[in-house]
Amino acid sequence: MATDNTLSKKRIRLRIPKDYHQEPVISRLVSDYGLIVNITAAILGANAVGDGWFDLELQGTDAQIQSGLTYLSDLELEVWDDTKTNDW
Repeated sequence: MATDNTLSKKRIRLRIPKDYHQEPVISRLVSDYGLIVNITAAILGANAVGDGWFDLELQGTDAQIQSGLTYLSDLELEVWDDTKTNDW
C-alpha cells in the first residue's frame, strides 16, 4: 500500500452473521471511514436467515483502509484479505 494520501485498493471477503443484518456495517465503512466500497459479489438469503458473505473492494488512503479493517475486527467479523485467498 502507498504511504501518503494516494488512494489504494484492497480486496476482502467479509462474513456478516445474521445478528448484524440490521446493522449498517458496509455503509459505515463509507460514512465513518471515508472509503469507497465496491461490492463485487454477495450471498445473502432472501429471508436473511443465515450469514451474509460479501466480496468487497475497498478504496481509500492506507490510513482509511486500516481504520475500516480495525472497525470490522472490533465487531469480531470474519475478514479474509486478498493475500490469503487465491480463488477470487
